Amino acid sequence: MAGRSCMTTLRGTDLRRLAHGILALTVAACGPTEKDRIALVGGTVISGAGDAALPDAVVIIRNGQIETVAARADIEIPKSAEIIDVSGRWIIPGFIDGHAHVERWALDRYVAAGVTTVRDLHGARDSILGLKEEAGLGGIVSPRIFSASTMIDGPGTTELGATEVKSVSEARRAVDDRAVAGVDYIKVGPLLTADLLKAVLDEAGTFSFKVAAHLGVVDAIAAANAGVASIEHLTGVPEAASRSPASLFEAHRTSKLRGWTASERAWAGLDSASLHRVAVALAESRVVLVPTLVMHETWSRLDDPAILSHPDLSTIPRVELENWNVPALIASAGWGTDVFAAFRASRPNQDLFVREFRSAGGRLVAGSNASRPMLIPGRSLHTELELLVAAGLTPLDAIQTATHNAAQLLGADSLGMIAPGKVADLIILTANPLADIRNTRAIERVMLRGHLYQTDSLRAAF
Repeated sequence: MAGRSCMTTLRGTDLRRLAHGILALTVAACGPTEKDRIALVGGTVISGAGDAALPDAVVIIRNGQIETVAARADIEIPKSAEIIDVSGRWIIPGFIDGHAHVERWALDRYVAAGVTTVRDLHGARDSILGLKEEAGLGGIVSPRIFSASTMIDGPGTTELGATEVKSVSEARRAVDDRAVAGVDYIKVGPLLTADLLKAVLDEAGTFSFKVAAHLGVVDAIAAANAGVASIEHLTGVPEAASRSPASLFEAHRTSKLRGWTASERAWAGLDSASLHRVAVALAESRVVLVPTLVMHETWSRLDDPAILSHPDLSTIPRVELENWNVPALIASAGWGTDVFAAFRASRPNQDLFVREFRSAGGRLVAGSNASRPMLIPGRSLHTELELLVAAGLTPLDAIQTATHNAAQLLGADSLGMIAPGKVADLIILTANPLADIRNTRAIERVMLRGHLYQTDSLRAAF
């Protein structure tokens, strides 16, 4: 009787419940698969490594990393992938600005311009390292930040926030202090003498820090042979190429602006044989050059009223434009009509030097020097690429200077390429940058850490 009662119950209410449960499980099993990947389908991939573009490609991203890159015909897209059709688009790695001075207000401007990583080279230590940590946590829309914090400079520095060192022991201590603070590399300034530079390099080596150099009283060849990893702004080149550099060294010791002015003017008087000699020597030393041509070009034209109405300036907050105060900069530097004419006369030789260095096998990295006056976060890096192409690089070479080359300088193997295992930082363009480098500005979307942003939405928040 007990068994019969149980069977009767199962055939009744419990049987119906069991049937409903089985039906629910069946529906769930046949329902949509949870999306755990993004598949960008149909675009042309430019990897950043200098190889040929891959048309009609599929890029699969999972957990913030690139999982697969392949021709569409060669891959079966997982059912768990959210498919985004990017047919007729170009996909390139997120850009790395190889020389920047990062400000909080600029962070979303960088991302909107496709800059997903910045190499900061002198900022107030507490604020820039704090900003770096905040960006790393992912709570704000920000590029990845690598930073040297404040630069180490020699006796008499006037650089705001720089650490002045006057002895070998002070130079070593300055490096130790930065190591404790959590910097990624070391930046040295124009007044650091040869003996102090040697001490910085030696101490930096104990922490495996690379040293970036803005040169002044040491010429480029001497600095490269001593072991600096990068030379910023082409500094030290006129001193190395000049037959009588003593006056240039003296100008640097007098003041930063006077040194810069003398060195910048000196470019116009350098002969091609001397430039070739220095370019070959630097290429053979394996030092990286971050020429920031956009800075040389922009500052050579600060006397042109048209520069103040450049459309890229629309992205700059009014208060920052006021802080730049270009008329005050010109007045304090003593730059008159003759100086600007000399600066402009120097530009062809700077381009020639970049060509010679590149032809000799030297490695270039693109940098903008933003947010210094009239150098616009994000946008000026695109101008730098245009100037590099005008100087003789191919568009593919120029893109590599802001992707793979820059990642190698940072020692960040996971960045700068579209390839399996790399982080998912990339740009989707509506026009072909290999046909015209200006098309790097034709940004439709930016992916940062695997998150896809519409650039129009980012710009609307400026």
